[in-house]
Amino acid sequence: MTRVSTYLNFQGQAEEAFASYAKIFGTEVTALSRFSDMPAVGAGELTAQERNMVLHAELPIAGGHVLMATDMLRSLGQETRVGNNTTLCIEAGSREEADRLYGALAEGGSEGSPMADMPWGAYWGVTLDRYGIRWMINHTTAGA
Repeated sequence: MTRVSTYLNFQGQAEEAFASYAKIFGTEVTALSRFSDMPAVGAGELTAQERNMVLHAELPIAGGHVLMATDMLRSLGQETRVGNNTTLCIEAGSREEADRLYGALAEGGSEGSPMADMPWGAYWGVTLDRYGIRWMINHTTAGA
């Protein structure tokens, strides 16, 4: 494994929350992309407000740990709730490791998205394990 981080889902407050966390931890957001930075998502065009929301952000907080975040979009049926607002993100060293981890964590679990190539250049999937913990598995090849 390359890195383990914590992924937070927000309902439109990701940028505000990360500005607050940056101040609290005395650090800076190291990555921020918006939905407008990606090709169209979902069944239709996003509103101007949704296009300005955070697609992905990263904030180092302590001891090499990184918080990551996204804004969930109601227009795509996404709602934050206890159980989907916090996810452990594993950045696997290979596609094979990603598949192995996803398979083991998904066994006996529920809901999620199977491992697949994503438009942002990653091999990615998410699952809720049998204990109710959300896991995101991500593998990005060098140079992607």
